[in-house]
Amino acid sequence: MHRLWLVFAQTVTVCLGILFIVTTLRPDWLRNGAHDAVSPAPAPATRPADTPAAVPSYSLAVARAAPAVVNIYTTKVIDVPLIPLPADPELNRLFRGLPGFSQRRQAGSLGSGVIVRPDGYILTNYHVVEAADSIRVALSDGREVDSRVVGADPETDLAVLKINLPDLQAIDLDREEQLKVGDVVLAIGNPFGVGQTTTLGIVSALGRNRLGINIYENFIQTDAAINPGNSGGALVDAQGRLVGINTAIYSETGGSLGIGFAIPARTAETILDEIIESGKVTRGWVGIEPQDISPDLMRAFGLDKREGVIVAGVLRGSPAHQAGLRVGDIVLALNEQPLKDSVNFLNAVAPLKPGTSVDLTILREGRQYKVKVSVGERPGTQRRR
Repeated sequence: MHRLWLVFAQTVTVCLGILFIVTTLRPDWLRNGAHDAVSPAPAPATRPADTPAAVPSYSLAVARAAPAVVNIYTTKVIDVPLIPLPADPELNRLFRGLPGFSQRRQAGSLGSGVIVRPDGYILTNYHVVEAADSIRVALSDGREVDSRVVGADPETDLAVLKINLPDLQAIDLDREEQLKVGDVVLAIGNPFGVGQTTTLGIVSALGRNRLGINIYENFIQTDAAINPGNSGGALVDAQGRLVGINTAIYSETGGSLGIGFAIPARTAETILDEIIESGKVTRGWVGIEPQDISPDLMRAFGLDKREGVIVAGVLRGSPAHQAGLRVGDIVLALNEQPLKDSVNFLNAVAPLKPGTSVDLTILREGRQYKVKVSVGERPGTQRRR
């Protein structure tokens, strides 16, 4: 037993000595052995420190939308004065038409448009084609063709053109209207006539009105660069869908200051459908001039809230005149729906079909009345084919 113990002790001593020597002189033998015994999961791949992060690209959105955006070139004949004309408008008009005081010249202007149907219907701004004698449309693929005006709606500054060409690519419309402030948008058009150009920005605000641009205003505001020549072009989202028709800019210099306005695509599509169907846009009308209630008027009329609109004028022979409305009446509600201001009033009356009757709740001399008014058709929009 004593001999076995000695053999065991010597063996352990020799093994410890060998382990000490290996650990000291060749520690890699032990590491290789450990890797052979257990194979751990591979380490996750890492990006080298000098590799740049991925940059978002909107090239697919542009590729989807750009073929549907066209350049529009218009020409019209104007009278150019040969000598300074009087400042008085009536004298100016008289002298302008006399031989020798002016001569007729051809003037051109630039704009943009969007193909919204593959059969050749194009949306653009009314001011782009207003009073034009000829309208030439240039496509992104190099084709050019003359176009005709199907109809126009000056009160929203929209017009519909028609061209006859095969293989037209129409843009996709965002009919869901899920656009939010902060969403990325792209403006595509022909600024300054340099050719098709794409600029990037975000939606700065929605529902802008009271800008004095159109009678009916519900603009998308964006900081995507919009310049002269962009009018009528496309405002698209990050998927390349049409969200608006670029219409106007706020500028003191004539160039982009990061405040541009576009008509929402859904509004434009409604106008498009009406013009294609009947050549014009039909809106309800009652024939009064609405005025907002200011704090001073609120105190003068003894009102508790700044709601409703004051009748500042009544057109003779209009539905309102026939119903007995007077200057100074305050219209509080339409079909029991409260009215906030004049913009709310115009937007509430416009969708009504001519010939229908509505109940107006009015305040007159401190007492409320209900007046039934037969809605008429808003005058001013001419049919054009």
